[in-house]
Amino acid sequence: MMDTLPICRERYVQSFSEGTWSSFTDYLVVEEHLQIILNGEKLVSVACSPEHTRELAVGYLVSEGFISSYQDLVSVNVPHPLQLEVETTKPVDLSAPRQINTCMGRGSELQVQPHAYPDNHQLWSPAHLLQLIAELDASSLTFRKTGGVHSAALGDQRGTVIRFEDIGRHNAVDKVIGYAFLQEIPLFNKCLLLSGRIASEIVLKAGRAGFPMIVSRSAPTYKAIDRAEELGITVVGFARGRRFNLYCHGHRIARE
Repeated sequence: MMDTLPICRERYVQSFSEGTWSSFTDYLVVEEHLQIILNGEKLVSVACSPEHTRELAVGYLVSEGFISSYQDLVSVNVPHPLQLEVETTKPVDLSAPRQINTCMGRGSELQVQPHAYPDNHQLWSPAHLLQLIAELDASSLTFRKTGGVHSAALGDQRGTVIRFEDIGRHNAVDKVIGYAFLQEIPLFNKCLLLSGRIASEIVLKAGRAGFPMIVSRSAPTYKAIDRAEELGITVVGFARGRRFNLYCHGHRIARE
């Protein structure tokens, strides 16, 4: 069964502007709840955009530490676009509190260990990082229609690998992580691209997944930069047009 439903739908709207009423048909983003079933038991219900739910569910499991390698997966079944059934090779403790995600109010603090990023990495060109953000903006078609979604993408030295949209910033990131996990794509030489704010939980997700760099067109929080400093993650914010701000671990970016 296809694991994607429409991300937006048309609806009749009335508008009031400068003393005048008008009517038109507008696009609204769709919000649904995804049930993630882990080893036969309901794990969590995630409010999300109902597309690419396979990637979302797997990315959530990676972010929460339920799985850490492709070999941990036995199967990922999609009996319904809003229900994912995942079986793992080892039993997991479902009573443990959710650690990174804030869905349904279950988020809490988590200690993520820094990755041993290779020293022989290729430097990122500032112009290339800005091009990746420009590509993210240009491809955000649902946002242009509805104004109601966030975007996240996976970038490398050649360009954008994949991008996703969702009503939730965390969900969009989890979709990127889930895609990379399912495709067995190494992340030590990739960057996570974001349309929205860089919160500390986003940094923790990136750190657990293995991203060495986060680039966003928006702002980071103070706590996010503290976490990134600890984890060795480069953080770039306010990447727009021909400029950006570099907050920490700038050794990965070339000085042009």
